Amino acid sequence: MASRPESTLQGKAAFVGGASRNLGALISRTIAAEGARVAVHYNSESSAAKAESVVSDITSSGGEAFALQGDLTRPDQVERVLDEVVGRFGRLDVSVNTAGMVIKKPVTEVTPEEYDRMFAVNSKAAFLVMKEAAKRIEDGGKILTIVTSLLAAYTPLYSVYAGSKAPVEDFTRALSKELFGRNISVNAIAPGPMDTAFFYPAETDDSVAYLKAQSMNGDLTKIEYIVPWVKFLLTDGWWANGQVFFVNGGFTTR
Repeated sequence: MASRPESTLQGKAAFVGGASRNLGALISRTIAAEGARVAVHYNSESSAAKAESVVSDITSSGGEAFALQGDLTRPDQVERVLDEVVGRFGRLDVSVNTAGMVIKKPVTEVTPEEYDRMFAVNSKAAFLVMKEAAKRIEDGGKILTIVTSLLAAYTPLYSVYAGSKAPVEDFTRALSKELFGRNISVNAIAPGPMDTAFFYPAETDDSVAYLKAQSMNGDLTKIEYIVPWVKFLLTDGWWANGQVFFVNGGFTTR
């Protein structure tokens, strides 16, 4: 029987996917402040400077971090990225994947190219990161993926966004069960609409106002509301396993 994992991030080796900005950047800074060594992932050269800024924030505060680029929709690059984490830190204890993309349009207007891209980023990439992290992660490790509260919504226009995130629920359940005996927790967090640059391009003033009105205080989900849940699931919340947590101020529930 595996022993209870440590409820600390001190000295742990962490990979954070999509960490150059928004939620991924704040997760990286937060867990680094708790003592984790952090691999700050970014997708393309356009995000390189922001990723390096996150690394600089961490290292200037006495933490340990490095930036690494990779297209998480490509199996060879996911393998390379996670091998680089293990090569640099000597181990992998934590994998948090925040990478995603959104479009908002009627089903009848979604192109095959948009469909393929959405499923590549939101579903395939999530699967590949979970798969390769599971191969490398230490006993007592944590695998966490960010999905969306739209998984519990009855709404138009987000078909391929919510639809491409939906498979991650099944990936989470299956992988958590497959890793039984090693005290590795595999979970997902489903935030409500988040107040970030990722959110606004797909919305109008009216839709933003409507979405705000669906939460308990008339506000969008702030990244600062999500990070404590991430920290909890990576530490004292280890007993939660195979779950999707809807952290959204009452925006949706099931």
